[in-house]
Amino acid sequence: MAGSTYGTIFKITTWGESHGKGIGVVIDGCPAGLSLCEDDIQAYLDRRKPGQSRYTTQRKESDAVEILSGVFNGRTTGTPISLVVFNQDQRSRDYGDIASYYRPGHADYTFDAKYGFRDYRGGGRSSGRETIGRTAAGAIAAKILKQLGVTLTTYTKSIGPVTAASFDVGEICQNPLYMPDAVAAAQAQAYLEACMKHKDSSGGIIECIIDGLPAGIGDPVFEKLDANLAKAILSIGAVKGFEIGDGFGAAQANGSANNDGFTVTEGSAVAKSSNHSGGTLGGMSDGSPVIFRAAIKPTPSIAAVQNTVSKSGEEIEISIHGRHDPVIVPRAVVVVEAMAALTLLDAMLLNMTARLDSICQFYRR
Repeated sequence: MAGSTYGTIFKITTWGESHGKGIGVVIDGCPAGLSLCEDDIQAYLDRRKPGQSRYTTQRKESDAVEILSGVFNGRTTGTPISLVVFNQDQRSRDYGDIASYYRPGHADYTFDAKYGFRDYRGGGRSSGRETIGRTAAGAIAAKILKQLGVTLTTYTKSIGPVTAASFDVGEICQNPLYMPDAVAAAQAQAYLEACMKHKDSSGGIIECIIDGLPAGIGDPVFEKLDANLAKAILSIGAVKGFEIGDGFGAAQANGSANNDGFTVTEGSAVAKSSNHSGGTLGGMSDGSPVIFRAAIKPTPSIAAVQNTVSKSGEEIEISIHGRHDPVIVPRAVVVVEAMAALTLLDAMLLNMTARLDSICQFYRR
């Protein structure tokens, strides 16, 4: 299967299936000397693991990560880092009948159309558990970015019709939906209870704010920072939309309102007086916060009756049972953050070769 590798310098390859022995990732291009232990990675995996609340699947997985290579005496060696999370609570029997039909909203039909064969147990490579490898690798990227002064704040912007109206960064980890607004979080939980009562699910929007990114990261044509962020975020299975800055709102604005004016700070640095562009201009970071949003679809596995067809072409009705998230958004927050971190770090490493004077400065020390 092609397409399981992402990145140019800081490169990751994810592997494994939802109901296989484990899920993992191999990271190549990580600089030597980074202080790294399993706890650094586990903190990220704990944010996406199942069973956190009644709004996530009750599959009981510790998602405990093991470092197999690339770290010695607590520091990265510059060689490939291999990480694994062993599956513990597969219930493949819940998926036995799925082999005979195509679930609405899943990759069952397209997998069969492409390969003529599929692992129907939990979706195989199309399962949300594939994101374990991305999240683990993103934890390492984020740790390097933090040493470079770049931080990411990611949270649930909305669940269904409920949107956060205020922003309290301390509130994000205080509610099960990772919303920065306690009032909106309570309203969203009530909305989810209604969805669950009707055997239905909900989608939502995740927002990410990137602070500390210097100007000039990214490239002006095919390797635009915003384009690569879009690809990274849209590669997450549940994501159906991406926008940066004002996004689709810019289509309804005038140039006089949408343009960000420039000003000079007290330190004689160039800055923007607004940030409608979301932190990029011409595909490169402009020094202001990068702000983007990802639209997450409702969980496709629902107990309500749905119409589909069997592999033999018969029209049938199904009701999907098992342990499924009524909303994917809260667990996807850290996955969005991880993919953004991987994209940013790779772009920053590539940027080191953009100017001759920077190369000369490094090698003439």
